[in-house]
Amino acid sequence: MSKGERKPKLLLHICCAGCGAAIGRELKSDYQVTLYFYNPNIFPREEFVKRLEEAKRIAKDHKLNLISEDYNHAAWLEMAKGHENDPERGERCFICYKDRLKRTAAKAGGLGFTWFTTTLSVSPHKDAKAIINIGNNLAHKFSLKFLDKDFKKQNGFKKACALSKELNLYRQDYCGCEFSVR
Repeated sequence: MSKGERKPKLLLHICCAGCGAAIGRELKSDYQVTLYFYNPNIFPREEFVKRLEEAKRIAKDHKLNLISEDYNHAAWLEMAKGHENDPERGERCFICYKDRLKRTAAKAGGLGFTWFTTTLSVSPHKDAKAIINIGNNLAHKFSLKFLDKDFKKQNGFKKACALSKELNLYRQDYCGCEFSVR
């Protein structure tokens, strides 16, 4: 990028601080990154608050803006109704990916961002191909660009875990919803 050229604005959906810190750091050289914390699936409320506080900490430490949405777990439960017993990476997870990416795309478009993406693909427990497909479809719908990167490639997950340890960040042991605790 040339000296006078402005970096494109990218809204990065994050679900936890460790992945947000690692990917935010990675993308800062090419984009004006703003973190976006929208995670109504997280249960219980205390877990949501803990993850949000860590997101605020990394935003401050890494000089990144952070936008967060209020906790609305009841809306998530309504979306997931009938899919409580789906296996991990099943239809319930796809509903969750779609909701969080759609909300991210809508927020990005509404705030004048050119790009959006998510940290969800860094997890080896998530279906990166499905996430990328959903993101690309939403980019078309919202007239945006989706950074369709599988962040777990090139040891992305290991790097995120190592950075979490280095920064002494809280690292959860389940995706977020009460159904993933199993």
